[in-house]
Amino acid sequence: MEKSNKHADIKLNTLYEIAKSLGTSPEPEDILSSILELLSEKIGMRRGTITLLDPETKQLYIEVAHGLSEEEKGRGVYNIGEGITGRVVATGEPIIVPDIRKDPLFLNRTRSRGNISNEKISFISVPIQVKGDTIGVLSADRLFTDRAISLDEDVRALTIVASLIGQTITISKMVELEKRSLIKEKMSLQRELKIPYRFANIVFQSEKMREVLDAAWRVSQSKATVLLRGESGTGKELIARAIHYHSKRCDKPFIGVNCAAIPDTLIESELFGHEKGAFTGAIQTRKGRFELADTGTLFLDEIGDIPLSTQVKLLRVLQEKRFERVGSSKSITVDVRIIAATNKDIEEAVRKGEFREDLYYRLNVVPVKIPPLRERKEDIPPLVGHFLQIYNEENGREVKISNEALDTLLMYEWPGNVRELENCVERMIVMSKNEIIMAEDIPNNIGINFTTSMSVERGSSNQIKTLDKTVEEIEKEKILDALKRCGFVQAKAARQLGITSRQIGYKMKKYGIGDDIS
Repeated sequence: MEKSNKHADIKLNTLYEIAKSLGTSPEPEDILSSILELLSEKIGMRRGTITLLDPETKQLYIEVAHGLSEEEKGRGVYNIGEGITGRVVATGEPIIVPDIRKDPLFLNRTRSRGNISNEKISFISVPIQVKGDTIGVLSADRLFTDRAISLDEDVRALTIVASLIGQTITISKMVELEKRSLIKEKMSLQRELKIPYRFANIVFQSEKMREVLDAAWRVSQSKATVLLRGESGTGKELIARAIHYHSKRCDKPFIGVNCAAIPDTLIESELFGHEKGAFTGAIQTRKGRFELADTGTLFLDEIGDIPLSTQVKLLRVLQEKRFERVGSSKSITVDVRIIAATNKDIEEAVRKGEFREDLYYRLNVVPVKIPPLRERKEDIPPLVGHFLQIYNEENGREVKISNEALDTLLMYEWPGNVRELENCVERMIVMSKNEIIMAEDIPNNIGINFTTSMSVERGSSNQIKTLDKTVEEIEKEKILDALKRCGFVQAKAARQLGITSRQIGYKMKKYGIGDDIS
């Protein structure tokens, strides 16, 4: 009786240890291996195996085993109903073999026991079940030298362990399904993220932008550093992202940083990171943008505003591909593709000593210049249509634009470029009282600048006209002057004015400008 109680206590403690081991590792195979090891060490159950049913092949394979070689594990394959293991799956009930030497159902397929005629070995198999379905079998050998041990008690103990294994496998499958779902969702989001930045989806019509996108496409297929030049609002970041998402790094990070928006005292920490305590306020170690962009692309916007002190360290990263965090002497190696952008005259900054010449040459490997909107006005109509679609959907409206309003937008110089045009279209949709935007609905600031720009004569006198004239009068004068300079060749005059032949024809008809005017 005393021995029986002792064995019961050991089994209870073993079950407690097994329950504790369930949360010790994120890998289910490690957990299952530790369970079999505890069964062997604590209560002497040898050659423990966990055999799982493959739902596709309907065969049983040893998933985890204690005391078996990989070769022995590989031999342990059973059909449902075959041998002791297959019979347990078929019936869903435990099976005890008191002496494997005397039971023909025991196949000894793994051949891990040597000559089984030499000693008495009992074999216990219990089903592993999940929601009433048998998904596998837990088996173990019991070498009996102590008659006080009850096989029925062993079955009860193994049944509890099998239940814990079933829970572990269920949780593992749920985690795996969630992981696959997250990976699928991530891939879907990455595909969606790439869509707006496909070259085919960039809105343009002008030959100048065609040349820009052709150059961007060619450089995207390389590892070369790119320097994007252009005024603010021309779409430098859009082109940078397009280059990244068409490159071999498209599935890697795209990290952007606006160098002009970060104080000089923090720019080095922002780019290269810092160690805890490196300076006041550095309460924890922080990765910089270079580390975050490792294997991907780092977009350095407004690179012309980076301080000289940081330019030295940036040059070293471009040359050696390594750096140290602020407050650390440990070098970090990264593989980052650099795309820089600036709206400044960086060559002038080099001449003034405000920008390092060696860094300039490192960045200016492949320069791509994006023209301002005023130099590619044929892009305005498709851009307006694009922004109308976006902000109509966003605001639940169906606003359209009249030809007169579009012509007014075409005559404006757009110092803020595409960004200003986008803001203008959004404002007109929000503020429009009707479903058609008319010329008088154009924001006042555009009308004022438009009138001012139209007021300057481009003839030899170069005199400033009075601003008392209406927009129509000034526009008519400007069209007449262009026609006279071009010998009344409408297509040529339209090109000088930055409008289309159709638009100049419409304007001539509107203002009564005939070919007979000399």
